[in-house]
Amino acid sequence: MGSGHSHAPISATGRHRWRLVVAFVLIAAFFVVELVSGFVTGSLALLSDAGHMAADVVTLGAALVATRIASRPDRTGRRTYGSFRAEVFASGIAVLVMIGVSVYIAVEAVGRAGTPTAIATGPMMLVGALGLVVNLAAMVLLRPGASESLTLKGAHYEVIADTIGSVGVIIAGVLVATTGATWWDTAVAIAIAVFVLVRAVVLGREVVAVLGQHAPADLEPGDLSAALRAVPGVESIHDLHVWRLTSGMDVATAHLVLSESGEQHTVLDVASETLRVSFGISHATLQVEPADHSGCIEANW
Repeated sequence: MGSGHSHAPISATGRHRWRLVVAFVLIAAFFVVELVSGFVTGSLALLSDAGHMAADVVTLGAALVATRIASRPDRTGRRTYGSFRAEVFASGIAVLVMIGVSVYIAVEAVGRAGTPTAIATGPMMLVGALGLVVNLAAMVLLRPGASESLTLKGAHYEVIADTIGSVGVIIAGVLVATTGATWWDTAVAIAIAVFVLVRAVVLGREVVAVLGQHAPADLEPGDLSAALRAVPGVESIHDLHVWRLTSGMDVATAHLVLSESGEQHTVLDVASETLRVSFGISHATLQVEPADHSGCIEANW
């Protein structure tokens, strides 16, 4: 038994898809500029930032594909939850790409150790400044959806890291130009790599939590249990489960045992409304059982 079902659910990512589209166009266009500039100037910091831009392009592209897949109707009858998890897998791809970029930058930095490299600091700083403008625009664009969508949060993290990377490129250019020490370029590149890696780990933990069907971080199962137990007419509850299907779509199931004065329809309506209003769970499957019901066998796992 349940209530609050929607015939055409839209995930949080789907509602903000246009932001991903615009950000993808901006980032993809600048990635080409920065990659070419990195090879021309010889700057590892610029190449490392271009590598991170490549991660952005892959991340945003995967997110766009995933949101398209998630919005497709299921014609097989076997995907009973739809394809919304595709968005979470896209976030997982972002994590892997970010880790890969970090490792690549670190390897390149070690390879350059002790090897003097000519760096064209003027073009390097110019491209870094242009990248800063592009990243700030994308960051502002993605920020409204980052608090609602794990996919947009991953993209937002990527762009924040890119923004810091652009600042790093400018700083590296200034330091190399004023001191003549090219190792500043390598040092900034390593700093960017570490920052990207930390962000990847943070996002990766969230992706694992969703795929592992853990309770959402902002929902405490004990609070849900207490709220349902407080519904008039409920004597006890068992088999409570709550998990996140994808960003903006939390799901719960529970068995409610009626007290002697409990009325089935009233309890079901009040319990469903409690989950929707107090916890934002509009998709809840609630089984209501009379107190003398002995046919329910609680799961042993």
